[in-house]
Amino acid sequence: MGYKEKYQEDVLLEEETVKQNEIVLFNDEVNTFDHVIETLIAVCEHSPEQAEQCSLIVHYNGKCTVKTGEYDDLKPRCSRLLQAGLSAEIV
Repeated sequence: MGYKEKYQEDVLLEEETVKQNEIVLFNDEVNTFDHVIETLIAVCEHSPEQAEQCSLIVHYNGKCTVKTGEYDDLKPRCSRLLQAGLSAEIV
């Protein structure tokens, strides 16, 4: 294997190992379905259907991943969810 091939292999491996984080939304007894859905549409750019599905998953399972991506993109989104009164964290 030549140097060029080894370098290309290393670059491909590095690209594949970019850490993806997730915002996990947790169930609470305070927020309405409408508030959760509207907030997910505004903050996470969900479609109405996707936001509704996530709100149901959170309700029945206690939590749901609502956004996946790089930490720098997720941090302000998670902050906005928290400011809206939702329970969320980045994992």
